[in-house]
Amino acid sequence: MAEPDRRIPASPASDTALALLAAFVREGVVDLVVAPGSRSQALALAAAELERAGAVRLHVRIDERGAAFLALGLAVESGRPVPIITTSGTAVANLHPAVLEAHHSGVPLIVLSADRPAELRGIRSNQTTMQPGIFAGAVRLERDVAAPEGAAGEADAATRLAREAIAAALGRDADGRPVPHPGPGPVHLNLQLREPLSSATPADSPVVASAAAAAAASAAAEARPDEPSPAVADGGAAPAHIEPGPRTIVVAGAGAGAGAEEFARDGGWPLIAEVSSGAHFGPNLVVAYRELLREPGFGDEIERVVVFGHPTLSREVPALVQRDDVETIVVAPWGIEWFNPGRRAARFERAVRTEPRPQSSEERAWVGRWVRASRMLVEAGLPTPPPPMRDGVDETGHASDFEAQREYMKAQLAAMRAPVTRRMLVDAVWSATWPHDRLLFGASRLIRDADRAVPGRRIPVHANRGLAGIDGTVATAVGVAIASQGALPGEASAATSGEPSGAADAAAVAASTANTSRGGVTRAIIGDLTLLHDAGSMLLGAGEQRPRVQLIVGNDGGGTIFDSLEVAASAPADAFDRVQFTPQHVDLAALAAAYGWSYTRATTRAELHDALGTRVDGPSILEVPLPR
Repeated sequence: MAEPDRRIPASPASDTALALLAAFVREGVVDLVVAPGSRSQALALAAAELERAGAVRLHVRIDERGAAFLALGLAVESGRPVPIITTSGTAVANLHPAVLEAHHSGVPLIVLSADRPAELRGIRSNQTTMQPGIFAGAVRLERDVAAPEGAAGEADAATRLAREAIAAALGRDADGRPVPHPGPGPVHLNLQLREPLSSATPADSPVVASAAAAAAASAAAEARPDEPSPAVADGGAAPAHIEPGPRTIVVAGAGAGAGAEEFARDGGWPLIAEVSSGAHFGPNLVVAYRELLREPGFGDEIERVVVFGHPTLSREVPALVQRDDVETIVVAPWGIEWFNPGRRAARFERAVRTEPRPQSSEERAWVGRWVRASRMLVEAGLPTPPPPMRDGVDETGHASDFEAQREYMKAQLAAMRAPVTRRMLVDAVWSATWPHDRLLFGASRLIRDADRAVPGRRIPVHANRGLAGIDGTVATAVGVAIASQGALPGEASAATSGEPSGAADAAAVAASTANTSRGGVTRAIIGDLTLLHDAGSMLLGAGEQRPRVQLIVGNDGGGTIFDSLEVAASAPADAFDRVQFTPQHVDLAALAAAYGWSYTRATTRAELHDALGTRVDGPSILEVPLPR
C-alpha cells in the first residue's frame, strides 16, 4: 500500500509574505521585528529565511508592546522604516502605544498585522476583531489587504504595496518628494491570510537570493559616505527669511535638531534648547531658561520667539508662546499638528533661515547677558565647594606638613563618599557620554534635572517625547543600541565580494571585528517605575545580538515626579502615596539576574564614577539610590 502524501501544500500566504518582505529589503529595510503567533506564521518564517540569507537583522520578542517600542528605537536611531509583524486580535492592540508615539514624533514604523479573511469578521470567529481602523488617525497609510489565493500578479502587488508603505512611512509621495502634511510616521498593513497558513521556502528561492543581493549592495553603499542611506523626509520647503529686529529668543524642543542651533547662532539670538532637542550646544545656549523667563529684565523683554520642534519640559515656554506681546513663529518641516499652546501663534513655517551678519552692540548685549546669567545660575546650583586647603606637599613632591596632608585627604575622601544626588547623577552621565555613544532619557524627573543643569555638548540624545509616556523605554533603548552598534545585513558578503577564498575569510573577520567599535555605548537614564513598567523588554531574543546598553536607574522608591504636582501639598499623604507615588521595593539585582543582565549599584560619588568608567560589554543595569 502506498504511503499517503504528507507534503505540506503550497501556501499563497507564504509566497505573498516572502514577496512582501523581500520587497521591503529592496527598498532599504534593514531590521524586522517579530512577535510570534499562529496567523502571522508565514510572515515570521519568511523573516527567518531572510535572516538566514543575511538579508535582514531579525529581532524576536514575545510581548507585542515591547516589540513595537524596539522597532521604534531601531527606526529613531537609523532613520529607516522598521516593520513589526504580529498575529491577530489583542496582539495588534498592544502596538497602539508605540504607534501613537511614532505618530506624534514622526517615526517610520510599519505594522504588518496578520488577520483572518474578511468573511470571518463579525461572526464571533476566534481571535478575530475589526483590525482595519484600529489605529484611527494615527497612521499615514492603512491598507486592508485581501487574502492571497495564488493568482498571477500577487507577488507584483506585494512589491507595489511595500513601495507604497515605505514612501508613506518616510513622508514621501510616489515620486520620492517630501510630503510635509502629514509627513513621516507609522503605516498599517492589515494582511488577511487563509489556510494553509505557511509552507516551506525552497532552499534556492530566487526571491530570497535577490533580497540578500540587495542587502549586500545596500551595505556596500552605506560604507561609501557619498551615498546616503534612506532617511526621513525633511519637508523640502523653501526656507522663509526671518529678518533681524525684535528682541528674539530661539526655542528648540524635542526633534528640533542641530538646525535650530545654527539658526540661533546665525541670528545672534539666545537659544533655549531642551536636553533632548538635538540642539543643546553652541555659544548661545541658555541652560537656566526657566529662571530667566520669569526674571524681570529678561523674559519680559522678549518681543519674538521662534520655536523649533516640540517643547515639553517646562511650563515657562508655553507661557511665553501664549503672551499677547510676543510674536511667535512656529517651525516644523512636517506634521499634522503645530505647536501652538493657547492657539496664539500667528505664523507657521516649514523652514526658516536668517543671514549671518555683524551684530550691533545692543544685539551682542542681548544674547551675552542671557548666556552669562544662565552660567551664573547653573553654577549656583552646584554644591558649595570647600574652602581651599593645603595638601601638605612641597614643591619637591614630598609631604612636608603631615597634619595638612591628613586634613586634605580626609576632605577628599569625604567628597568621594558623598551620596549621589540627582544633579550629580545627570552631570556624571552627561560627562561620560561621547559623540559615538547614545544617550536616552526616560519620562521621569531626571530628564528635567538634566535640562536644568547640563552644559552644552553635541552628543546624540533620544527621548520618547511625542506623548512623553514611560511606555517601552527599555525596549526603545535596546533598539537604539542595536541600530547604532550592529553590523548591517549583507555587510560581510559586501566585504568579501570578489575576493579569493583566503582574502574573503580575512575580510569577513575584519567586518565582524569592525562592528565591535561601532556606536559606542547606549546609556538610558530612567526612573525605577519606568524600568518596572517595561521590565519584560529586558528579555532579548535567543541567539540575537546583546548590545552594549546600560540602564542607569535612579531609584527613589516610586514616582517622585508627582511630588511636584500642586495636589501633593493638599492631598492626604497616605492617599497620595498610594495612588500617585506608588511605592515599590523591587530587588533590581535579582531582576537583572533573572534576565541575564549584569548589575552594579552606586551609592556614592566614587562608586558612580567607577561604574560609569567601567567598560560596558553587554546589557547592564546601574542602580543609583536617590532620596525622595
